[in-house]
Amino acid sequence: MKLTAPRLEPRPEQPYAGIRVDLTMDDLQADMVVPGLIAEIEDWLTRHGVTPVGPPFIRYHVIDMAASLDVEVAFPTDGVVAGDGRVEPGALPAGRYAALVYTGIEHGVAANSALIDWAAEHGIAFDDYGSERGHGFRGRYETFLTDPADESDPSRWRTEVAILVAPSA
Repeated sequence: MKLTAPRLEPRPEQPYAGIRVDLTMDDLQADMVVPGLIAEIEDWLTRHGVTPVGPPFIRYHVIDMAASLDVEVAFPTDGVVAGDGRVEPGALPAGRYAALVYTGIEHGVAANSALIDWAAEHGIAFDDYGSERGHGFRGRYETFLTDPADESDPSRWRTEVAILVAPSA
């Protein structure tokens, strides 16, 4: 598995337009679920004259690996967009994030574990919370840095994992 070194960096609030759904791990790993949502949002943005300001990402609100994940598939925007009930506005919170980049779509779980382990080894706490549905996060997301239209080999796709650090950390 190829990973960059974990790093801490401040990030500003980032508005986005996204679709929030509950998925299982199988749904998340299915070949068409996330790409279908990305295509739906891209179409919506085009129809509403909104140009994304970066690549698509998945925001993880609540994670229960055995049951379901409360996630949003989204594109960053340069401001708040008006939603329509399916595509809605949101914002990644400003703050300090722990992040790394991994290569190959099959390494997502291992890359997340590596970042979490690194943070624990360095005494870094995440801005998370307990939820009756699982482990909640105020700012956890994965950004798809590689456009599949430019690189057809999924083993070469690059993805960034970023998790908001607790304010006191």
